[in-house]
Amino acid sequence: MQPKAITFPTDAKLLYAAIRGLTRLARKHGVKLRQSYQRIAKRAAMMAGRYAHAKQFKRHHRELRLLRSRLGRIIRDIGRKIAGQPALEEAFAPALSRARQIRSQQQRQRGWKLYSFHAPEVECIGKGKARAPYEFGVKASIVTTNARAPGGQFVLHATALPGNPHDGHTLAAVIAATEKLSGCAVERGYLDKGYRGHRAAKERRMFISGQRRGVFGVIKRELRRRSAIEAAIGHMKNEGHLGRCWLKGRAGDAANVILSAVGYNLRLVLAWLKAFLRLILHALLLAFAAPSSFKAAC
Repeated sequence: MQPKAITFPTDAKLLYAAIRGLTRLARKHGVKLRQSYQRIAKRAAMMAGRYAHAKQFKRHHRELRLLRSRLGRIIRDIGRKIAGQPALEEAFAPALSRARQIRSQQQRQRGWKLYSFHAPEVECIGKGKARAPYEFGVKASIVTTNARAPGGQFVLHATALPGNPHDGHTLAAVIAATEKLSGCAVERGYLDKGYRGHRAAKERRMFISGQRRGVFGVIKRELRRRSAIEAAIGHMKNEGHLGRCWLKGRAGDAANVILSAVGYNLRLVLAWLKAFLRLILHALLLAFAAPSSFKAAC
């Protein structure tokens, strides 16, 4: 999971962000609004958060109704001002569409929802964690080597998976891309439990964490190594930029995953080169120190 650089999407925040975004866009294109409602909307969003924290939900919903009504007034005002002007209608179309979606959606509705005004590509992914039941961003697939390597667990393939697909449905494409990128055939794969029901080719042997059937000998030892990928993902999130994507759009999500993997591999290579340089310097010091010790013995 690659989180996006957005705040937690509450109704009040989204409505206030839509009001700010539309007024900013109107100012940029010279569309004079009857009223911007910025000051009123800011106070309403602030008080909605306070009332929700205090569990005063009648007052909280009153502030949300105020924000929705003001946002509707701005949408209708902009629609009247830009009517009959194709250039302005084209410029305002994406922002007005997002604002209408934010105004109409409800907290517990089913189906597609918008979680950010400036980043409409953000998806809500349920993680089931106690500290973060839901995360907002895009799914990512990471493939690493399984065997213990002197240089560390290198990332073989990394890609973003927009649309929140089931993990198992993406496995065949990810394996094919990994084989193409590495130039080696995948003999065995070790997956986490999210890949149950995968659609990989039958000739490849895939084993899921916790599996008992067909697990023995070398496969049993290698399956225990599956959790080593979690450390690699943790390093990519903490030391790289996988933990928070600041790039724009779906193209930015895809680029950020790849660049995080490349940076992780480069850090492993640099660490190996540093260790190699230390060995060389140590050998040189021993070589220069040997003649002086020989003279002292004579």
